[in-house]
Amino acid sequence: MMQVLIRFDTDDADAFVASYADASERRDQAGLRQLQLWREKGTSTVWGLFDASDRSRVEEWLSSERGLCKSLTGTEAHYLRTV
Repeated sequence: MMQVLIRFDTDDADAFVASYADASERRDQAGLRQLQLWREKGTSTVWGLFDASDRSRVEEWLSSERGLCKSLTGTEAHYLRTV
């Protein structure tokens, strides 16, 4: 098991968070379990911390999310392991 910290770049954080909430089943199928979701102060950037079971499924999910949420303009994932 690893964790992944994902930066969601948006042009409308509220719209993104609403569509993100509706996509929980797709996140489950990608092997993601949300630990925390933050909105960066003063920006429309949203950060998420997840437990992840399979990096390739996460990357596939991220690619599909770009097409599903019109307010999402980009993502950057950081895959983490406890040291």
